[in-house]
Amino acid sequence: MNTKSKSESYAAAGVDITAGYQAVELMKKHIARTMINGKSDDIGGFGGLFALDLKDYKEPILVSGTDGVGTKLKLAFLMDKHDTVGIDCVAMCVNDVICCGAKPLFFLDYIACGKNYPEKIEQIVKGVCDGCVMAGSELIGGETAEMPGFYPVDEYDLAGFSVGIVDRSKVIDKNRMKEGDVMIALPSSGVHSNGFSLVRKVFDVENSDLRKPVAELGGQSLGETLLTPTKIYVKPVLKVLEEVEVKGISHITGGGFYENMPRSIPKGLGVRINKEDVRVLPIFKLIAKTGNIAERDMFNTFNMGVGMTLVVNKEDVQKTLDILKENGEAGAYVIGEIIKSEDGVILQ
Repeated sequence: MNTKSKSESYAAAGVDITAGYQAVELMKKHIARTMINGKSDDIGGFGGLFALDLKDYKEPILVSGTDGVGTKLKLAFLMDKHDTVGIDCVAMCVNDVICCGAKPLFFLDYIACGKNYPEKIEQIVKGVCDGCVMAGSELIGGETAEMPGFYPVDEYDLAGFSVGIVDRSKVIDKNRMKEGDVMIALPSSGVHSNGFSLVRKVFDVENSDLRKPVAELGGQSLGETLLTPTKIYVKPVLKVLEEVEVKGISHITGGGFYENMPRSIPKGLGVRINKEDVRVLPIFKLIAKTGNIAERDMFNTFNMGVGMTLVVNKEDVQKTLDILKENGEAGAYVIGEIIKSEDGVILQ
């Protein structure tokens, strides 16, 4: 740790640069867990380095994705729990990257805070590293910015950036999709990281007992349920891509079914889904009941229990489900059928 660099004037203005050095030292052991191709010794340098191995690629394409955690962070502040939001940050980026058929290679994070509490920053980065391990991605760098007067002292924002790689011939091409293809749902772990402005309003979280057990949630508290980190689908989906022609992948984020599913379906086609087939999680039933929210608004805001969808040939459905099951997605199931339609998603 740098023990010579210290500015009393900067500290008087609210920025403790020594706290930044301490945070970097605390996070190094977590970052080391994500390293696949290199070492974490140089963490804290000016740029993140990554050795690109192209021997298995004929025409490699880099795919990038960036996102944050959004107002779900307000729940982390209220619960004083900061070790899982980093998983959300990684998930929101790498789950987008995999929709192109790309394998996430490396990740960078950005934390902006009102005051740098090294132990809190360590917990945030631990979550980021947990997410990177789940995604098989390296955390090669990041930034922690202490911004007094811009953020409250106990609050922060968190964003990330992922880069993946795919051969041009293996980029997911939705134009190969045809009538009769089948959509498979991969279950979500909960609300994930979208719709929290509405969630916070529905439950009035700032004035609620977030630690009280809730019967509708199986005895789990509301705060615990809402902070459940976003599921990362990278590894099971990559396994499917090795053996099955996948014609479309949707990451179900803000905008729910109606906004996200059509993005992976070509013009002239749509997906027909029976509402009874959707395995809606208890938290979404509680949100709808508590907030008196219309069904269409629920499906147009939340993932409703479906975190990602894959479209495959009808003949490949069982093989796809078997591969997913072998790789930790035993709950995957058929949710819909591709039909001729200009309506995108037909929920009936």
